[in-house]
Amino acid sequence: MHLVAPGLFGTETGGFHGPTLDDFFPAAVLFEGTPFEMNRIMIIRLIMVALLLLLFWLGTRNLKVVPNRAQGVLEFALDFVRKNVIEEQLGAKEGRRFAPLLMTMFFLIFAFNFTAVVPFFNIAASSVVGFPIFMAVVAYIAFIYAGLRKHPGKFLKNSLFPAGVPKVMYLLVTPVEFLSTFVMRPVTLALRLLMNMLVGHMILVLLFAATNFFIMEAGGAFPALGAGTFVFSLAFTLFELFVAGLQAYVFTLLTALYIQLALAEEH
Repeated sequence: MHLVAPGLFGTETGGFHGPTLDDFFPAAVLFEGTPFEMNRIMIIRLIMVALLLLLFWLGTRNLKVVPNRAQGVLEFALDFVRKNVIEEQLGAKEGRRFAPLLMTMFFLIFAFNFTAVVPFFNIAASSVVGFPIFMAVVAYIAFIYAGLRKHPGKFLKNSLFPAGVPKVMYLLVTPVEFLSTFVMRPVTLALRLLMNMLVGHMILVLLFAATNFFIMEAGGAFPALGAGTFVFSLAFTLFELFVAGLQAYVFTLLTALYIQLALAEEH
């Protein structure tokens, strides 16, 4: 169950206070005042990275032709990403080159998104802007690298000066292509991931906070309304879990698509 964040209810008036953006800027808990300062969100990220490493180590340390349950689940997840994202966009040959990057991207984003519905974590580790920006930069470097490696003399030229366009139109087309290809792609990747997880956290906290307020403080007929908000809270928790997977899928799919466009023969 999603625990209500502290500070949602005023201690002086006893009134209801909705969630704020302060949830995403918690106080330092380790190494305060040093370059290694860490808050609870950073600690959650480290925990999830450690759990991912442990999961993949346990799932691959003793591979069998007939997989056990744990190996079967892991292979199913890997095959899903490989077939529905990597090979769907890049094909088998190019997909093998970029599979390590795209696999890591998918599972890391999903793990960080998943913490939004984990008790005592209660916030997506991807809902603070640094991580979405970092992943968008990784995607940006990947598709630029792919294009320059495949078409070293043509990638930038054909990206900014598409073939078949009258030369006079390049005054309009080239700035638009530059913005859409080299600016908007990473920006939209980062914002899509950030805003979905940020808004999801705010709605979850609001629903559980309202439930607590209606049942514990409001009195009268409001506890019945609290039962309704509690049902909505549980339903939205399941929806947030779906969004966690969907956003990992969409981010990885778009990264693979941008790499595929960079590799296209017209470049």
